[in-house]
Amino acid sequence: MIWEYKQQRVAQHLEDRRDRRRSHVTFDQLTSSTLRKTTYSIMIKLLDKLPSEECPKLIHRVVDGVCGRSGPRRTDYGERWSLAEWVELMNTLSSLIRFAVGRGCSDQEIQEVLSDLDTARAEAVLQCVRSRFDEIRRALVDRTNAISSTQLQDFNWQLKLALSSDKLSALNTPLLNLSLDLKENGIQRSVNIEMNKEELQTLISALEAANKVVLQLK
Repeated sequence: MIWEYKQQRVAQHLEDRRDRRRSHVTFDQLTSSTLRKTTYSIMIKLLDKLPSEECPKLIHRVVDGVCGRSGPRRTDYGERWSLAEWVELMNTLSSLIRFAVGRGCSDQEIQEVLSDLDTARAEAVLQCVRSRFDEIRRALVDRTNAISSTQLQDFNWQLKLALSSDKLSALNTPLLNLSLDLKENGIQRSVNIEMNKEELQTLISALEAANKVVLQLK
């Protein structure tokens, strides 16, 4: 009975954490969406300075930069933009492309972001992202993988109850056994971690903090 009660308490605790995490992510996404809308409105004004017939070439050069090749140069466009405007335009265009491909946005979602841009320029952005989607996605995956040589392939967990230890005859402490399947430099290896409630709480907090940083970068 005690073990079943502890299982129920742990399951409820994990479910509560998931509910709070869903609410937290939703708030972060809302904030990020507002910031993106403001940033992209600046990009749209700057892109309006470029003749619509030259827009496809610029967008493809920006994609080249996102994919690790040589991007566009400001000198190729005369004095159309100041240095600060050029940096802003390149950063926001690159951000839009990474966001659209990373989130797997539909054509309609991209068009909504570019709703204030004229049809010809918006279509140039959409066509470029659509035609080079797989190439951009591969570049983003490679960029993410390059952050660390170790990648998480799979994980599993098991909850158990420690009844006693070499120091205490009666313990009755729930422990979580976390098994991680990792791939490091092409070599598979497994890591097993045993955590008590406090250690699990620390791990969850660290993962939530990391997730918040990732959402802010999108």
